[in-house]
Amino acid sequence: MDIHQSEILDPTVGWILLSILSGLWIYLGFYWGKKAKNMDGFMLAGRNVGMAFGTATAMATWVTSNTTMLAPQFALQLGIWGMVAYSSAAFGLLLFAPLAKRIKQLLPKAFTSGDFIRLRYGKTTWYLFLVISIFYGFTWLISMGMAGGILMNALAGIPYKTGMTVILAVCVIYTVFGGLYAVIGTDFIQSLIIMIGIVIVGGAVIFSLDLDQVYANLELEKPMLINALLPASIMAIFNNLLFGIGEVFHSNVWWSRAFAMRSGIGQKAYTMAGFFWLPVPIAAGFIALTTGTFDINITSPDMVGPLMAGNILGKAGSVIVFIVFFCSLASSIDSLLAATSDLIVEDIYKKMINPGVKEKKLRKVSVIIIVSLGLLAWMVCLPRIGTLATVLFFAGPMVASTIYPIVMGLYWRSASAKGAFLAMLLGSLIGLIGYFELGWYTGSLIGATVSIIVTTLFAKLNKTPFDWAKMDESKIISTNKILQ
Repeated sequence: MDIHQSEILDPTVGWILLSILSGLWIYLGFYWGKKAKNMDGFMLAGRNVGMAFGTATAMATWVTSNTTMLAPQFALQLGIWGMVAYSSAAFGLLLFAPLAKRIKQLLPKAFTSGDFIRLRYGKTTWYLFLVISIFYGFTWLISMGMAGGILMNALAGIPYKTGMTVILAVCVIYTVFGGLYAVIGTDFIQSLIIMIGIVIVGGAVIFSLDLDQVYANLELEKPMLINALLPASIMAIFNNLLFGIGEVFHSNVWWSRAFAMRSGIGQKAYTMAGFFWLPVPIAAGFIALTTGTFDINITSPDMVGPLMAGNILGKAGSVIVFIVFFCSLASSIDSLLAATSDLIVEDIYKKMINPGVKEKKLRKVSVIIIVSLGLLAWMVCLPRIGTLATVLFFAGPMVASTIYPIVMGLYWRSASAKGAFLAMLLGSLIGLIGYFELGWYTGSLIGATVSIIVTTLFAKLNKTPFDWAKMDESKIISTNKILQ
């Protein structure tokens, strides 16, 4: 059975849905984007995001196509612990919740996660962090673009390159116009659609299945998938847990929202988003375990989610699945475009290249960077390299190596710049060796372990505690002006 034999929706229906959803998100992005009158509005939505929009944007951004496509792939390849492994990424949001409060207290006027690293650990560590963070953001963006093409092809037979091109282009258009205002506004609508769609799909799947038959089929055909002691699956749980925490802790996607939310909102919003997100990958992963019961041939592991949902629910259900997947894609791509461009514009262009740049010029540079990121991602996605898991988890060791330097840097005065730099460098390098030599499900675990050891060792040896007053750059600038 090839991809076109597996498609559920008529291509005409797929094109109609794609056109309607594309037009809707562009309109909504333009509507909310009108509020972005200055760079504070464009990059951080005026720093005035409330509880409802804050929770919705965090939840929608984290319900990526990776959640709905990789969780089934995990279950198909690693069994019951595979889908549980992916759900462990919820701890990234839950554990970031108290950090969001601390970030807002220490850096009330900052723009990016790079600002924290620069002020806390100095320029050398900042440079390395930017390499890791921008590389990760671009890798995630590539995986989203790939997922868009895979989704359109699997459900409606729309060519991979066409579907991938459309989803990237749509997100670029409304992000360019409205920045974070447009991103958070569309995320709010997308999160509602995702939650309603998941409830409908989940209920329909449960009612259409004989769970005893599913278990009997797995026991007969694929007993490893229900083996609670499968070593690779157990390791995947800890690897994905650390990868998920590293993704959130270091990424400007989540720091920008912490800066954008009103005081007292961040911790509550991230906690709520984590609990809302937790059951989603388990529900998505469970679908993959029914492939044998329905005798559906899966041509690629990262296509199991959309193909199974479409076959189980039929044409009407496939429309819902198409909409939910489109929303999950858009809610992540727009966030990545905005947050990664902010990191490049604020930390590289403004801080390194043109410190005296005017706001009008900075807005133009932001637009150029967003378009360039979308175009570059499109070019890399064209040949469809690897599966979603192999593409995304390549950055795992790098992001996992940033966890402890960030946490320790936020709370402990003894954390040192040299320790943070070496923790990120050695954690990334040794973790990547594990990725290639042992398997993609080990890289994040190894990278985080090395990073913890190095950061802790140098903190113990550090004799110069950090002065927290140096974190609020706005006060330092004001003091310098007075002294001048």
